[in-house]
Amino acid sequence: MQHSGNGLLDRLAGLPVPDGEGLERSCRPADAIRSGIDTHGIERIEAQFSGNGFAPHRHDTYALGLTISGVQAFSYRGETRFSLPGNIIVLHPDEVHDGAAGTDDGLRYRMMYIPPELIRDASDEPSATLPFVSTPVLSDSRLARALAEALADLDHAPDGLVLSDLLTRIADGLGRHAGSRQTVSAKAERAVARACAYLRENCAEQVSSEELETLTDLNRYSLARQFRLVTGTSPHRYLTMRRLERAKGLMSSGMPIAEAAYDAGFADQSHFTRHFKNCYGMTPGHWLTLLRA
Repeated sequence: MQHSGNGLLDRLAGLPVPDGEGLERSCRPADAIRSGIDTHGIERIEAQFSGNGFAPHRHDTYALGLTISGVQAFSYRGETRFSLPGNIIVLHPDEVHDGAAGTDDGLRYRMMYIPPELIRDASDEPSATLPFVSTPVLSDSRLARALAEALADLDHAPDGLVLSDLLTRIADGLGRHAGSRQTVSAKAERAVARACAYLRENCAEQVSSEELETLTDLNRYSLARQFRLVTGTSPHRYLTMRRLERAKGLMSSGMPIAEAAYDAGFADQSHFTRHFKNCYGMTPGHWLTLLRA
């Protein structure tokens, strides 16, 4: 692909490598990794690593990024994919993937993790299902420019006007490469929004299907179907992800792993560890090692 006219991709390639502080949302520890300032639930990271990369995992956000140097190799939807410098990576919510440096020269990339509801809100078809891009490695100069701008300064969050513009351009870029999308009824959207809010507020509790049925006025099967159309994942998976986020916050503030797991609603530490690794590609202990480094 051609680099954007303002040279943002070249500027990304010219930035100093990360110093190893911080964490990546979904991948195993790299040689060096850095997290950006969180804004509206969007996480941004830069990573540089070599070798086999990280374990298979999945998360409930869009993962969008740019390969800066090296070859980015990963398995996605049954195929091994390769991304070269300047290429765009697009991973849909709840899709399992792994990753590695494709050559001995190592890999450097930047990614952002965007909640699906922000993509739907910014879409020109907000009543439609989430845009699904079947090809996870893209060349698109307009989308690359938007991602490069969003990822250029990890130390500062874009202000409201800038963020709105970036999300609009990113949503439009996904829409250009997505297939046909189903329409979601206004009733279903309201029901899913109520369910999401309830699950967020009660993530440490045991939430039953009966509670969600009463809340949304949908039976559990209709809700599960509509929930996946709107968010890309299931109510149970959504609840688990909110528990993991709660536990991460508690651990980062110094709470022991077992206590954080229990406080966030997990049955025990082994149950928590299994879910944590499935989401982030590493154990909680390894995550803490990166954080303390």
